[in-house]
Amino acid sequence: MTNSSHISQHAKWGKQTTIALKHFRVGTETFPAELLHAYGMVKYCAAAVNQQQDLISSDIASAIMTAAQALIKGELDQHFPLSVWQSGSGTQTNMNVNEVLANIANHNLASSNSVHANDHCNRSQSTNDSFPTALHIACTLLITRELLPALERLAQRFSEKADTWHSLLKSGRTHLQDATPITLGQEFSAFAFQIKQATTSIKQQLTVISELTIGGTAVGTGVNTVSGFSEAFCQQLNDLTGLQFQPTQNHFASQASHDAVVQLSGSLNTLATALNKIASDIRLLASGPRCGLAELHLPANEPGSSIMPGKVNPSQCEMLNMVCAQVMGNHTTITVAGAQGQLQLNTFKPVMAYNILQSLRLLTDAIVSFDTFCVQGIQANTPQLAAMMDKSLMLVTVLTPLIGYDKAAEIVKIAAQNNTTLREEVLNAGLLTQNEFDQLIRPEQMVSPKTPE
Repeated sequence: MTNSSHISQHAKWGKQTTIALKHFRVGTETFPAELLHAYGMVKYCAAAVNQQQDLISSDIASAIMTAAQALIKGELDQHFPLSVWQSGSGTQTNMNVNEVLANIANHNLASSNSVHANDHCNRSQSTNDSFPTALHIACTLLITRELLPALERLAQRFSEKADTWHSLLKSGRTHLQDATPITLGQEFSAFAFQIKQATTSIKQQLTVISELTIGGTAVGTGVNTVSGFSEAFCQQLNDLTGLQFQPTQNHFASQASHDAVVQLSGSLNTLATALNKIASDIRLLASGPRCGLAELHLPANEPGSSIMPGKVNPSQCEMLNMVCAQVMGNHTTITVAGAQGQLQLNTFKPVMAYNILQSLRLLTDAIVSFDTFCVQGIQANTPQLAAMMDKSLMLVTVLTPLIGYDKAAEIVKIAAQNNTTLREEVLNAGLLTQNEFDQLIRPEQMVSPKTPE
């Protein structure tokens, strides 16, 4: 393993990277570390298989693998300055990786020309198969190691809240108007289910995203590889990561199009849709504290205003809403980019990679933050829930089988106009006695189907 303290802080890239820095001075976006580290895994496993197949010598393979280990560990991140906005295959970044690894390998071998960026670091590979392979590895690692655990914790948190508040009555709302009763636990059970459902969809995409294009080289034929390279590569990668990668079922399809990435982005878009709804609901329910719904108390993490003292804002909800908006926009970009495959190659790989990895990172970080600094500390405002429940006019729904829809609607209209309660107007109209009203209007019996007699 190369020690980072022994790696010069001077640029380790070579001629092709320098040329790319000149020709692609576009924007400030560079590839995230996750892609670079995954590319290190590609080069590590490729070198190991090339050695097994007697395509490169053991000393060269070992030097490349040692340099790749440093890249995997994040010790070389400063040597990858290229813009995302480059060749549509990602050639400049692939060569950036090859050049950095070759230079460090030669340094470790005390030789200036033993390891060649193309002949050795890129042996049995093309940018066209190595770049999407690195992308699929990066996505798989982010999902399995970070996003899924974060989602499972959030779903569990919502389930715990649902259990705690399973019998805490409140007014339901449809069209943002008063509706029949619900329990706060039922409301939070919907949040838990949405997260679980989105998690299931993302897990299903892992089967497809863990299929790798490596071994297809330029156009999917595997030219300049030896039979069995793809299978041996995946075995090396599985040993390295402890995961289950396998060769693509069709190299031509997976290099000419990136449907797997589009599908994964679709699942993330669905997750963002669910999270946006949940965060918006919590924000509404916590509005107040005096002039809103005020049914929930959110943690007071920080001052909410630079001018209004004591104000506390639902900042975690707002953060999550913005992340969801970005992910939805990313999905549009990925969809358009995924549709641009022409003949044997899709040349929108870098923008797809940048956006899908950003979506994965943003969602993961936002979910952890939202769970830690908001959901965990949510408290029910029990007095407010009870007061709102008592004022609800939609309790009249259970009276419609007895007095009819039209009469019930008239009672609600009168109560709304007079700012009186449902009880007062029903009794004033002589429709029910006080005892009859109390027997019929029982909110706790309105939160589930009636048991047949």
